[in-house]
Amino acid sequence: MSVVEAMSERALILAPLGRDSQIALMMLNEAGFEGLVTRDLVTLCSELAQGAGLLLISSEALLGCDLEPLLGLIEEQPAWSDLPIVLLTHHGGPEQNPASRLGPQLGNVTFLERPFHPVTLISLVTTALRGRRRQYEARDRLIDLSQSELRLQNTLETLEQQVEERTAQLRHNEEALRQSQKMEAVGQLTGGIAHDFNNMLTGIIGSLELLRRRLARGRTDDLDGLIDLGVTSANRAAGLTHRLLAFSRRQSLDSKPVNMNTLVVSMGELLQRSINESIQLDMQLSEDLWVAEADPNQLESALLNLVLNARDAMPEGGKLVVNTSNQHLDKGFTQVHSNLQPGDYVVLRVTDTGCGMPEGTITRAFDPFFTTKPIGQGTGLGLSMIYGFSKQSHGHVTIESEVGNGTTVSLYLPRYNGALVEDTLIDIAHAPHAQDGETVLIVEDDPAVRVLVSAVLSELGYAFVEAGDADSAVPILDSGQRIDLLISDVGLPGMNGRQLAEIGRQYRPDLKVLFITGYAEHAAVRGGFLDPGMQMITKPFTFDLLTAKVREMIRI
Repeated sequence: MSVVEAMSERALILAPLGRDSQIALMMLNEAGFEGLVTRDLVTLCSELAQGAGLLLISSEALLGCDLEPLLGLIEEQPAWSDLPIVLLTHHGGPEQNPASRLGPQLGNVTFLERPFHPVTLISLVTTALRGRRRQYEARDRLIDLSQSELRLQNTLETLEQQVEERTAQLRHNEEALRQSQKMEAVGQLTGGIAHDFNNMLTGIIGSLELLRRRLARGRTDDLDGLIDLGVTSANRAAGLTHRLLAFSRRQSLDSKPVNMNTLVVSMGELLQRSINESIQLDMQLSEDLWVAEADPNQLESALLNLVLNARDAMPEGGKLVVNTSNQHLDKGFTQVHSNLQPGDYVVLRVTDTGCGMPEGTITRAFDPFFTTKPIGQGTGLGLSMIYGFSKQSHGHVTIESEVGNGTTVSLYLPRYNGALVEDTLIDIAHAPHAQDGETVLIVEDDPAVRVLVSAVLSELGYAFVEAGDADSAVPILDSGQRIDLLISDVGLPGMNGRQLAEIGRQYRPDLKVLFITGYAEHAAVRGGFLDPGMQMITKPFTFDLLTAKVREMIRI
């Protein structure tokens, strides 16, 4: 044990009368605890400033002296600290122990009546030090969170600077070349950091949630503010990562048949609440609209972003039109766009009667971090996210605008030509809890994520087996171990999660697989990545989402 660790767990003893101090020290030493006898309150406070696990004080030592230094140290404790104090009293209650009335001011006090048995003293000291160690763990966790937040902030600042510098260089190139180079540069930049970046975010968010649970019975007044701040910062960083991945066409899309009219109508109340009362919302929805193929969640996000942009362009009010229609794009239109094929498309248009944009703004509107809004009122990633979403969905997006006459943004998504199958709805909220013996195999190379997933499964009542990589997981899959669900990161070192799932299904053909991913290039389009009995969630995920997915997949 280091000197610092020894001082942080030692018992400071103040019992100036009789042999109480020497007896207590002897008992502590025989039990393997460090102790230090102090001659007076001034010495006790001086030693306390250097570190202590608990205080052992006789009641008479607190009478007739200036208690302000001790009470000041107790009052000035950091939020994570609640110093244990054992107060040695006489038999006879408060009348015989006037110092016992100081209990509320001393805080975390336990009274021990003299004469005391060694077993009683050691039991109290053991309990106090156990609680003190948990306080130190909370302190270390807060320090880690603070350092992680600082690293996140530095990473984001570096990322924004690099993207801005790269974008500035691309402005001097021809339009087609500039767009191509921008996609490559931003895609490599964001894709390269996204996996580790999201692991970090998952660890921070999960640690904050677990910290809140573990400290629920302690002093949490000051900790709640720090926890909420950490979660807010982490979620903001996660949102930035997702928008960058959307722009670079590397987000994980769950494309499926979408009735765009139904989606727009379902968002009507949200859209109405998002605009000013001075803006008239007009929905012009085609009656014979084709079924589109897209990720409905990303489509909802794109529509909301377009409506918010339109609202900001009409500060004095105006008219906002949300229009849906069918359109066939011929080869003459599509040949100038590398990812676009001739065929049928479903079009979502958002038109406003606002201030409009000059030509120079239109040409830069899809650039990441470009915004005409004041600082603090926009990230410049809304339109760039829609641009990336449309391209990754094999669609297209255009802007038509004229200064003083408003703007129209048109989002083209491919028509769905497959057979329509109704989704089977599963009531996850009322799904049964884990049954006896149900076991989950967790394969995740990041220890923090692995610990958090294990903690969630444990709370749900599932048994679990852990592996840090695919090579360690294969023997488990090839054994007699019961496995009801495989949860695997996609981006594992060596053999990736998808390859592991294929091997697992050779041993267990009915194996269910839940992938978790921070960034995985080959998993960008889920339809071509997931087989039946496989699902995917994206880091950072909430505990509620993980819980719902695990219950859903095991119950199917």
